[in-house]
Amino acid sequence: MKQIARLLSAFLLAVIVSPALAADPVYPPGVRIGMVPLVGLASARSFTGFETEDHTVRVLVTELPAAAYSEVENTFKAGVPTNAGVKPETLETTAGKAYYTVETGRDGTTPVRRYSMILSGGTFSGFVAMQVPENAARIYSDDAVRQMFASAAIRKDVPVAEQLGLLPFKTSELSDFKTVRTLAPGAAVMLADGNEESGIETAPFMVLGLVASAPDKPDDRARFAQQTAGLIPGLRDSKVTVSEPIRIDGAPGYETRIDAVTGKDNTPVTVVQWLRFGAGNTAIRVIGSAPRDEWAKAFPRFRAVRDGIQTRAP
Repeated sequence: MKQIARLLSAFLLAVIVSPALAADPVYPPGVRIGMVPLVGLASARSFTGFETEDHTVRVLVTELPAAAYSEVENTFKAGVPTNAGVKPETLETTAGKAYYTVETGRDGTTPVRRYSMILSGGTFSGFVAMQVPENAARIYSDDAVRQMFASAAIRKDVPVAEQLGLLPFKTSELSDFKTVRTLAPGAAVMLADGNEESGIETAPFMVLGLVASAPDKPDDRARFAQQTAGLIPGLRDSKVTVSEPIRIDGAPGYETRIDAVTGKDNTPVTVVQWLRFGAGNTAIRVIGSAPRDEWAKAFPRFRAVRDGIQTRAP
């Protein structure tokens, strides 16, 4: 009987720590990389990934530019350790070859094990980082974590409804944009005619999101709008052509237009930024960019998307 009990105990422990026994990977909302989480890990509320109920074991899952994987791969081939002095090792996953590191550190005064992995998603890099405190290492052991990381999988696309459902506002009009891509889960999304293979900047695209620290006083909004427009990345030789207050669905707003060039081919573009001010110190920010020779057709589409945005009920 004791032998049977020991075998049963070993089997139950394997069920707890082995992700291979689960059927399908779980994809955190808004990202294309997922995995089969170990028992005890559930979707995190304050970041993209998984965590235990007491928040002590955390697994961050995110996307990085495609070049990030190549940089790690070149570092591995050169035999160069990371900045922390840790040399990555290869790990075969469901999604293909990944690079994996394990190190020991501290979270305040608590000893922890830190794991990280990067893999190629083709047009992006998938990145996973996990932290396990010492008192949880019996269940979330090195072997268990390695098996979980090995279950990493890539989905081609995130459903549009899933991406839009994460935003702090409703979007009812997409103006026939072909690509919808989350830039920051729950914070910003991009609509584009191009894609990551053909290039985004050479065709009309939009970015929808929130901007914090918006001014309450109308007199401060012009300066704020120009400052935020000046932070739009990728623009060169910029010239502001329009800067004026407007009303957007009855709410105070501000419109800024810019002529500039962008991309490696110095494509001339016209960019519009709309800020829609509301309660509190945040504003809905809508950016539309189009090559200058496509601006006349693109602008009504931009405006339709802008006018289809509604605030969510608190």
